[in-house]
Amino acid sequence: MGADGKKDHASFCEEDNVNFSDEELVYYVRNALASVLGNDTSDYDELVGFMHHGGSLASEQDKDPALIATSLKALSGAVTCIDAIHHRTLLASIFGMRLWNNGPAVMNALLDLIVSLAATSGKYLDSCLYMLINHFIPPQSFSNKPPLALVHRALEDIYCLVPLAPTRLVPILAQRMPTVHKKDHLIVDYVENLLKLASSSIGEVVGDMILMMVMERLRDLDVEIGWDDIPQDGSRTSVCPMELDDDADENKIPKGSLDQKNLDGDIVCELLDNLMVLTFKHLESCHTSGHLGEVFESLFKSFEILNTYKKFAQFVIFYACSLDPDHCGVRFANNLADIFLSKSKPPLTRMSAVAYLASYLSRGKFLSTSTVAGILRRLVEACEEYCRKCGDDIKPESHRVFYSGCQAIMYVLCFRMAAIIDVPRHKSLLMPLETVLKHKLNPLTVCLPSVVTEFLRQAKAAAFTFSEAFVFEEERQESEPSNAFGRKERIDSFFPFDPCLLKTSEISYIRENYVYWGDVRKAYDDEAEGEEEDNFNEVEVIVFNDEEDV
Repeated sequence: MGADGKKDHASFCEEDNVNFSDEELVYYVRNALASVLGNDTSDYDELVGFMHHGGSLASEQDKDPALIATSLKALSGAVTCIDAIHHRTLLASIFGMRLWNNGPAVMNALLDLIVSLAATSGKYLDSCLYMLINHFIPPQSFSNKPPLALVHRALEDIYCLVPLAPTRLVPILAQRMPTVHKKDHLIVDYVENLLKLASSSIGEVVGDMILMMVMERLRDLDVEIGWDDIPQDGSRTSVCPMELDDDADENKIPKGSLDQKNLDGDIVCELLDNLMVLTFKHLESCHTSGHLGEVFESLFKSFEILNTYKKFAQFVIFYACSLDPDHCGVRFANNLADIFLSKSKPPLTRMSAVAYLASYLSRGKFLSTSTVAGILRRLVEACEEYCRKCGDDIKPESHRVFYSGCQAIMYVLCFRMAAIIDVPRHKSLLMPLETVLKHKLNPLTVCLPSVVTEFLRQAKAAAFTFSEAFVFEEERQESEPSNAFGRKERIDSFFPFDPCLLKTSEISYIRENYVYWGDVRKAYDDEAEGEEEDNFNEVEVIVFNDEEDV
């Protein structure tokens, strides 16, 4: 009891709360808040003391939970009396509290207060959002699972009361995102919460921006992985890019252009793998809820900057397409084709787009033959038109976009030729290809020799509609025109959907829908061997997502 006969805060709260109504508690806290304007601030100071987190887990847990919960509840009923200037120490103590330091009663009371503060005045909205988002990254010393479901519920409650809250939330989310330089698993916890937020009602407003944040962080981690996919010496002439994954089998990660030994145990690769798995799960959830189409648009925006050489992050959109091949899968292919065919786009962007397109059409087992043939028809027609309008300048560096289109066509046919020529109407779509290949620009000499060699080998074996005068030369070698086409960027050696070497991503999400060159080559080799030996045993072939074409 105070000298004036009034109960101080401690005695007021310690008497069981049975004798006092909520209104009486709120009344007392309001008086304590008002006391800062007078000479006696003891009640206010004591109230601040109960709120203060003390900077450590132990100091907060040592306090009486019932007393803290009671104070928080009373403050929730008096938020209109809190002033940003006069009560800044109290506000600092409230926003400094952490849920994981307290039991359920205090956690619920604290979140109710935060929601009330956010809804009462716009002055506190950002601070409330910051306080909640800080819980997306629990302290390393905290071993129990943090109460994140409560945090997400509070964020949605704030959104219901303050409709503009999501737009204020986005920059805070971006600011609090852990950087790739820390290279720890805090970023995994944070991204998991971001994707959960994107799946909530808040995601209906800013979900696309949240997904762009995640994709940006995936790209940042991707860049951190050493890139040696494009050798700068003459060694590339002896390796066919399709053969880089020949050693694939069902028990081993396919060997690709990045050394698997360098990836094993690499913390960056592990982080990227974990983040991609979280993103894959998010895409599955979007597909189940019928929102994958909307999410796909955001994904494609994140990939419109095609000039960046990515090693693995692009498999996010590959997986999205595999979930919905008839819509997302076809749209991705057509969007890439549109970029390549757009004369308003920079040459390097067009070349990158067709490199993505060729690799995607070759590797996506979920794409039907009719879809692939239709896209190839667009490329062949564009290349044929280019040949008709070509002037006298035949220097390769002047026609790099044209050569990238020709190489894309040949690369896709290395994977898909058997399926396409088995359907007469698809085969007829590619009839102008011989005219393109025999043009004075001579793409067979300029394009990547390993791709040209494999294409001609298969075309000759399959009797691919070439005239008798067509010359099927032996293995091609690197040449000066080829170097002029590829240049220092080595865009001619860019195959974005080469095998994914991230273990969990590849085994659990990519493998089922992916075409490995080893399987394609085995089918061709087995078929050729069967013909030579007049052997009619069944030949194993790649089964694509065909319906009308089977």
